[in-house]
Amino acid sequence: MTTRPQPSAPARTERQRARRRRILDASTALAAAGGFDAVQMREVAEGAQVALGTLYRYFPSKIHLLVAVLCDQLEQLHETLRARPLTERDPGDRLVRTLKRAFRAHQREPRLAEAMLRALLFADGSVRAEVSAVSRVTAALLRDAAGLSEEETERSLSALRVIAHTWQSTLVYWLSGNITLAQAHQDIETACRLVSRSSAPIE
Repeated sequence: MTTRPQPSAPARTERQRARRRRILDASTALAAAGGFDAVQMREVAEGAQVALGTLYRYFPSKIHLLVAVLCDQLEQLHETLRARPLTERDPGDRLVRTLKRAFRAHQREPRLAEAMLRALLFADGSVRAEVSAVSRVTAALLRDAAGLSEEETERSLSALRVIAHTWQSTLVYWLSGNITLAQAHQDIETACRLVSRSSAPIE
């Protein structure tokens, strides 16, 4: 009988958080250099200077680990946005600029992007906590990028979900060579116009 991986263990103390940071950094470096297949748990443990058993307590599988790396990358993008707020007046324009900035990061590290997206696509129920964290961070990132008020956010929740889905799917298609970067940008711009102030709401 196959044992399903358990959810990742949370890092509660400062020492645990530092250890988790080393694990994420080691995983990111391996994925950036060699993609999904290069992320091997034993090599991650060695790079993070933790015991292999400790690594598995934090992240029961490579999928758990790489989805957590994706969440970490999104959090870093969110922090950058908070430190350097966008100046465009229209929320759709701010979203376009934010997601194009994210695409530039993916262009610089395409193997890392491919590894993270493959993990997200492969994630099963045991990775629910990590996938939910990705969804929460993505939603917060998009809300802040759009600069929507609480009232506008409530009306635009569905639009923000569509934008998130479009962002992920265009990244998958671009990484696999099925669309060009220009087409990916065009699709993202089309989706972002759903929250443009010039767009009339659909009744």
